[in-house]
Amino acid sequence: MRQAIDIANNSIFGLGACAWTNDPAERDLFINEIESGLAFINGMVASDPRVPFGGVKHSGYGRELSHHGIREFVNVKSVCIQEGESGRSRTE
Repeated sequence: MRQAIDIANNSIFGLGACAWTNDPAERDLFINEIESGLAFINGMVASDPRVPFGGVKHSGYGRELSHHGIREFVNVKSVCIQEGESGRSRTE
């Protein structure tokens, strides 16, 4: 498994990866060491609107889909209002 991970990680791409194993140690090694945005165990890489989708390296930056993906399409604005002579502030 280690050699296969090293070969995969040598790529400039990193969208998705899958491995077939019933060994918990191999599974954990794959999940923790593979350089990809998606990791599937005992199944093919697939897009599902409930799961964040996106890659690393030359396969992209950020995520789409799920509640993680919606944040890629918004800009958060920080607001601080100083009120009165007391100098109290409120942030939103």
